[in-house]
Amino acid sequence: MIKLVYCIRKRDDISEEEFHRYWLEDHGPRVRGHAKALGAERYVQSHTCHPDLNESLQVSRGMSPAHDGITELWWSDRAALDQALASAEGRDAAADLIADERKFIDLEASTLFITEEHEIF
Repeated sequence: MIKLVYCIRKRDDISEEEFHRYWLEDHGPRVRGHAKALGAERYVQSHTCHPDLNESLQVSRGMSPAHDGITELWWSDRAALDQALASAEGRDAAADLIADERKFIDLEASTLFITEEHEIF
């Protein structure tokens, strides 16, 4: 499996509550609507919670503050991802999602990368 991992920080001008609501209730269905064009097999949002515990874990390791959440998007293999990126429908879907992300994500403070999963257990 090939997976996009997107570590997200919310825009400063949006409350935490509105960020999580928009991401889950508005953006999530939008991604689902583009799944076929993207050739994606699975989409998961993980919303950061328990800020006190997060801070304790970060301090104990000397880490920077947590992201506001992560998105994971799966493809069966690299060919499926490449096919989606090569199609006009896939590029249009990606452009629509990026435009929507600008409404609630601080893109400059966020990061994403492609991974290959290696299940350990």
